[in-house]
Amino acid sequence: MSFKALDLAVELYQECEKLKIKNPVKDQLLRASLSIALNITEGSGRNSLKDQKRFYSIAMGSTREVQCLVKIIKNKELERQYDHLGALVYGLCRMRR
Repeated sequence: MSFKALDLAVELYQECEKLKIKNPVKDQLLRASLSIALNITEGSGRNSLKDQKRFYSIAMGSTREVQCLVKIIKNKELERQYDHLGALVYGLCRMRR
């Protein structure tokens, strides 16, 4: 399974791993960014649209959390990339079969 939102979520998680920032901010950033990728993956494996949307909605919440954290650490490049990811995840939340 591969699609744009998941690929970007994994790429951004890996970028967050490289950041030189203090805990607990880094820990929270890593947990929230990992949650995005995992919930996109789990949602894509669900058969019903209702189940898919539930996991995509959780991924959207984690995306918003990460967007706030990257604003706090003042990383404009990650902020821009997470805004793009947010748009992709929002589209998953709004999809119809």
